[in-house]
Amino acid sequence: MKALFQAEKAKLIVDRNQMDRKSDHINLAIQSQTTANELDSRFYYEPMISAFPKGDLDEIPFAGKTMKVPIWVSSMTGGHALSGTINRNLAMACNEFGMGMGLGSCRMLLEDDSLFDDFNMRPIIGDKYPLFANLGIAQLEDILAKRETDLLRRLVDRLKADGLIIHVNPLQEWIQPEGNYIRIPPIETIEKLLNITDFQVIVKEVGQGFGPKSIHRLMELPLTAIEFGAFGGTNFSKVENRRTLSAETKKYQPFVNVGVTANEMVEIINEMVLKGYQLTCNQLIISGGIRNYLDGYYLVQKSILPAIYAQASLFLKYSRGHYSELQQFIADQIEGYKMAGSYLTLKP
Repeated sequence: MKALFQAEKAKLIVDRNQMDRKSDHINLAIQSQTTANELDSRFYYEPMISAFPKGDLDEIPFAGKTMKVPIWVSSMTGGHALSGTINRNLAMACNEFGMGMGLGSCRMLLEDDSLFDDFNMRPIIGDKYPLFANLGIAQLEDILAKRETDLLRRLVDRLKADGLIIHVNPLQEWIQPEGNYIRIPPIETIEKLLNITDFQVIVKEVGQGFGPKSIHRLMELPLTAIEFGAFGGTNFSKVENRRTLSAETKKYQPFVNVGVTANEMVEIINEMVLKGYQLTCNQLIISGGIRNYLDGYYLVQKSILPAIYAQASLFLKYSRGHYSELQQFIADQIEGYKMAGSYLTLKP
């Protein structure tokens, strides 16, 4: 009798839950109408051709190693109180999820080892996944002029990095009161570096992207990858403009709104491929304005060349506190990317 009573009670609970769910559907349906302006017009939705996404994504060769997901931690930070926490959380996430990582500017390590542990992420990320050190084009120009390339080798070796990211930021340097003027065209500095070193090199922008002439010159070089740093994400020229709040820097405000979007850069490179340009660099890190997994999925799939996508500001947001917040954010990104691969195709 007791068992029968418990069974009836359980059935009543299930029935009530179903009734509550149906009631929610009725109430929420009225509030959940969509309009044409809300449509994400980049995709066709194809619910008939796949089961629910399961298993792992295809492994991705990158920089002589293999990533488990097409997500790159874009270079962000170094040299302040939270840098160590942020970098350690990001490196832990790379190890757990199989991502690659670019460190923030390592410039200070050229002269001072006191903050070395804030950058020493190889013991955390492990040997399996890509890790790159990072310097600005102005520092590289100065090092090459002084013939101190041993500093670069020492930096890469001490960090056990797979290579070096060079961030190209002439506009930021010009606006920044403490900035360094760039005296030589960056492409010539990078060509010189490639001629005298044997470690891998990635070139990235810092928020305004690269136009067709710059892209073409870069893609002719034996780079491991170019990272877009396109217009639409964090813009370091805008950062400098807002940081100083002086009349001197405010005159550069119009330049903050100049740039090339990630979508435009993918289209420029796709056109080069289709026209038969001889491109030596054949790996892209698509960054700049990637606000969610659908943005990343769309541009990775649209690219003819092998590509992964990168984020900076959202990783920064979730990496400053407890690791579990970053962990959940990345797990959600990966789940969304898998769902996109199962149910979405790109519109022509």
